[in-house]
Amino acid sequence: MHRLLIVDDEESIVFAMTRYFKARGFAVDAAREMEEAQALLVNYQYAAVIVDLRLTGVHGAEGLDIIDHIRQRCPATRTVLLTAYGSPELEAEAKARGVDAVLRKPQALPDLAQLVLSLVEEAE
Repeated sequence: MHRLLIVDDEESIVFAMTRYFKARGFAVDAAREMEEAQALLVNYQYAAVIVDLRLTGVHGAEGLDIIDHIRQRCPATRTVLLTAYGSPELEAEAKARGVDAVLRKPQALPDLAQLVLSLVEEAE
């Protein structure tokens, strides 16, 4: 069973993704803020992390900070950055920080699950 961390400040997104991935056999943890995500990353080993870019308002980019944290502590963990505010510059910055995929919201759950599974299997 693969362990997945979902980091998003929108409760409905966290609920839907958690339910969907659990139904597909993942062990799922969720965090709604950066500090909570970092605490979980210290205590658990994740196969993959799905993180929203903005957790605290219009100009936030905490998702990139979480990606940095993951790369330093758990380099084998696969990462997906979700955002409704994508741009070529953001994508380049995320890739430079080591993110595996950048996806725009909204994202169909079957497509997201297929991507996460392929990233995890690739890493094994």
